[in-house]
Amino acid sequence: MSGAAAVGASSCMGAASSVTEGGWTGAGGTGGAGGVAGRLPGRVLEHIFSYLDLGDLTRCSLVCWHWSSVLSDESSEVWRSLVARCLSDEALRSDILCNLPTHKGKLKSYQHALSTHDCSRNVYVKKNGFTLHRNPIAQSTDGARGKIGFSEGRHAWEIWWEGPLGTVAVIGLATKRANMQCQGYVALLGTDDQSWGWNLVDNNLLHNGQVNGNFPQCNNAPKYQIGERIRVILDMDDKTLAFERGFEFLGVAFRGLPKACLFPAVSAVYGNTEVTMVYLGKPLDG
Repeated sequence: MSGAAAVGASSCMGAASSVTEGGWTGAGGTGGAGGVAGRLPGRVLEHIFSYLDLGDLTRCSLVCWHWSSVLSDESSEVWRSLVARCLSDEALRSDILCNLPTHKGKLKSYQHALSTHDCSRNVYVKKNGFTLHRNPIAQSTDGARGKIGFSEGRHAWEIWWEGPLGTVAVIGLATKRANMQCQGYVALLGTDDQSWGWNLVDNNLLHNGQVNGNFPQCNNAPKYQIGERIRVILDMDDKTLAFERGFEFLGVAFRGLPKACLFPAVSAVYGNTEVTMVYLGKPLDG
């Protein structure tokens, strides 16, 4: 970092820390950042902000309207720089994030990706940060949760298989209490009251160890094709889980979801198969 940028960043963080220490009332009145930092042009602030991490940027956005406005451009140099530092070249060069037009959207997706720690010991997340690889372990069903769960709001994410499904391949939701590994080849998601799943192999909905009917609810519903992106839509306000395929709304799969923190989840049985999940943010209406 250049000397000027370092001084600017120090001033910015001083102002941002004032927010966290009891609210900001700068020289310009409530909501205004006092001192030199509060009067810097937007381009200068962008350059300074591009050296900060996400936590610092979140605090900076609360300092005043001017700073918040600078950070509101989700495709600015600030977010491009942070994406370049946080995301792998493999993810940025591929089409994994092709449905996320902004740099900030890509960063949020990485934050919500499948967890490298909250998963079965028989799977791992590849270097791209978004794709789960299941090792060829016999007589085991293995799953993973997303890094972040949801207890309110509306959220959407995409999931697709990049290898064979095997006898069971399930996408859905799970609480923190749901198991992410079990013996045998079973539909792990939906085997208890802590998870809800759609088995893509036989188009069954599963919860609490029971089959809750076929999905989609139509005659001769097409089977899932490898590489096909399924969009998952969670509405924690209405307590529903729905799915889309090829931008076709397939319907609501589960209603009456509990008031709990629910995580995106997948489970797989086929050796060396791979599953990718990309968080999209708030779903578009219609």
